Amino acid sequence: MALVAGVDSSTQSCKVVIRDADTGALVREGRADHPEGTEVHPDHWWVALREAIAAAGGLDDVAAVAVAAQQHGMVALDERGEVIRPALLWNDTRSAGAADRLVAGHGGPQAWADGVGSVPVASFTVSKLAWLAEHEPRSADRLAAVCLPHDWLTWKLSGAAGLDTLVTDRGDASGTGYFSPATGRYRRDLLQAAVGHDAVLPRVLGPVEPAGMSRVPRISVGAVLGPGTGDNMAAALGVGAEPGDVVVSVGTSGTVFAVAEVPAADPSGIVAGFADATGRYLPLVCTLNAARVLDATARILGVDHAELSALALDAPAGAGGLALVPYFEGERTPNRPDSTGALHGLRLETANRGHLARAAIEGLLCGLADGLDALVEQGARAERVLLVGGGARSEGLRRIAPAVLGRPVVVPPPGEYVADGAARQAAWVLSRAPEPPRWKPGGTQEFQADPTPAVRRRYAAARDLTLPIPDADPAGAT
Repeated sequence: MALVAGVDSSTQSCKVVIRDADTGALVREGRADHPEGTEVHPDHWWVALREAIAAAGGLDDVAAVAVAAQQHGMVALDERGEVIRPALLWNDTRSAGAADRLVAGHGGPQAWADGVGSVPVASFTVSKLAWLAEHEPRSADRLAAVCLPHDWLTWKLSGAAGLDTLVTDRGDASGTGYFSPATGRYRRDLLQAAVGHDAVLPRVLGPVEPAGMSRVPRISVGAVLGPGTGDNMAAALGVGAEPGDVVVSVGTSGTVFAVAEVPAADPSGIVAGFADATGRYLPLVCTLNAARVLDATARILGVDHAELSALALDAPAGAGGLALVPYFEGERTPNRPDSTGALHGLRLETANRGHLARAAIEGLLCGLADGLDALVEQGARAERVLLVGGGARSEGLRRIAPAVLGRPVVVPPPGEYVADGAARQAAWVLSRAPEPPRWKPGGTQEFQADPTPAVRRRYAAARDLTLPIPDADPAGAT
């Protein structure tokens, strides 16, 4: 029985799963925490990886390893391969202004969408490089190579022989802002526009192209290394998403992404035109408000999540005309960072806990459905929805989702899908088969319901009521 290991180096922690390469059966696993913050020295990831490997019983009997990690993070290296400064993570927003200036100064949104499939925002690596050049020019001058978190960890496992041995995959590279998923090539002109000079970039491997062998005594020696990928790409592999599938992840934020046969190029910036880890594409939409909408509504009503679901399911579809636009933290899709939530259609007959619970779940789902529509407009097929994330534990969300999203909804069992996707990639590299191994998670549930387009229409009408209300005039004028 060959064993493979998958790593998920996320913002919060490092998870390692060890699975049977043929069946996908979980053999053992381990975990270690990462420090908090929006910038972290990569050495902390390496320490956590070693701790997680030890907690998982080591890699001595593992034939192949692949690393997935948070997208976009900027790991800046000097000519000796030393880390120049702590890595700026995807959630570090200092680079928002730099992103705006890059887009405006180099062709505008359409040129970026056509060139790299996405319009850069603060999270993208190219934006962080521009911030580095503006605010830490000495560090920018020292920059000899730039890579992503998963690239750096794979490089460390390979023995970090030199900058020319850095590798990546097209999935994670597609989130940098200087790689084109459509052409499979770097846009070095955009890299140079951001940082002011050229730099070594990781070689982009194919989906089953090995990244070498592990060469770290007392950790792993002789295991085949997969190319690795970004966390969203690994999650798609972990749930077994195929063309026609849309993955809806309801976590702290919401993500909606599809395995697509054609690249996306959305100048509005709503859809990020990423690549996936199989040679296809992974257009993705992100929302700010997801599972915490359920948390907030349960808190307002003084109930737990099980009772919130029961209240919502007892209320009629459409909540009697009550619509909640859940922009509790502003919103990214649509881009309304200063907006607030809005409750519209309140009447005496809807002023009760059940209608509010239903409106909250429907409002959360309507925001995700807007993202799904945007993917379809970019050429993705949406035949069924795979619902994952902490919010997918809500019975009310699972049962209402197919009506609002207008597709059958499949809910896999809870799991470490990013680490599982990395393990599946490792097994694929080991076998060199034409397609990834068909690991099928047991215990999936499927939900179907008649679509409720009136709910979407009512929500759309209420959306524009979330625009910021100007402060009152100090003199009391209206």
